[in-house]
Amino acid sequence: MSFYQELSHKLHEFLAKRIPLIEQASIDEFYGDLSGWVEDKDIPIFIQNLKEEIKEELLLPVSIGAANTRYIAKLATTYAKPFGCKTIYAHNFNSFVNPIKVEDFAGIGKSMKAKLNATKICTLGELRQRKGTVESWGAYAKELYARVNGDADGEIVSTHRRKSIGISRTFDPIYDREELKRRVHILVRHLSFAIFKLKVIPTVFHLSITYEMNQKSHKNLSLAEIFTEKKFDTLCTELFMQADTQKRLHAIRLSINCSSFTRDSRKELSLIGFEEEGKMKRLSETTQLMREKYGIDVLKFASEMQ
Repeated sequence: MSFYQELSHKLHEFLAKRIPLIEQASIDEFYGDLSGWVEDKDIPIFIQNLKEEIKEELLLPVSIGAANTRYIAKLATTYAKPFGCKTIYAHNFNSFVNPIKVEDFAGIGKSMKAKLNATKICTLGELRQRKGTVESWGAYAKELYARVNGDADGEIVSTHRRKSIGISRTFDPIYDREELKRRVHILVRHLSFAIFKLKVIPTVFHLSITYEMNQKSHKNLSLAEIFTEKKFDTLCTELFMQADTQKRLHAIRLSINCSSFTRDSRKELSLIGFEEEGKMKRLSETTQLMREKYGIDVLKFASEMQ
C-alpha cells in the first residue's frame, strides 16, 4: 500500500504540471479539466502523449478517457483499458453510450439495476429513451438520467496547491516575428483562462523561446499588481521582444510560465492605478464567464487574427 501511495503521489504531481485543474478521486483515479487548455480536435493526441509520458517517466501503464463530463469520461476510461485512450465527442456519443449495459455505469448498483431491468431497461440507450419512467423514481434517479445523457457534470475540485502554471507549444520553424507575436497572444489567452480558473494572482512571469539548432533565450519579470488579461498580454508581448535575441534564427517553441502566486508569497499588490485596474479585472472576469459558458474561442483579441 505504501508503494501504491508513493506512485499515486508521483502521478498527481506529474499530472498537475500538465493540466491546470486536477482532482484526485481515489488512489488510482484522477479527473482533469482540459477546457480552454487543449483544443477539442487535439484532445486525442494530447491524452495519447500523456499516457506515453506517464509510462516512460513513472513506469505506470494507465488508461485515459476524455469526454464533456466526468461521468462519460470515466465510462470511456473503462472501455479504454488496458493501456488505451478513448475520446467521446458529440458525433460518437450515441454509438458509444447506447449499447452499454446499465450496470457498467458508475452509480448504478444492484438495486438500481434490478429496478431498471424490471421495467425492461437493460442498456444505457434504453434508459435514455425512458426519461419519464426513470425521473419518476426520485431525485437520485433524475440526476442519474442526466449523467447518463451527458447533461450533468461535477466541478473539478483541486486540493493541490499549485506553485506555478505554464503553457508551451512546439511548431514548425517560424521566422516571421509578427506571426510569433500572434502566437504569444494565443498562449496568453489560454493561460489567462487557466489562471482565472485557479483563482490566483501570479507575480513572477517567465517567457522562453527555443530556436532551431537548439538555441534558447528567456526573460523574467516580477510584477505585484492585479492580474488582468489585457495587462498580461502586454507584459508577455514585451517579454517576447526582449527575449528574442536570435532574430536571424527561426523559432520552434514558445513557453510562458507564471509563479509566485500572492496566496503563497508575501508580496502586496501595488495600489497604483488600483481603481482603473479594478475595472479591467471585472472585464476580464466577465470575459472568463462567457468563455466558460460558450467556449474559449468566443472572445479573442484582434491581435490574434491573421
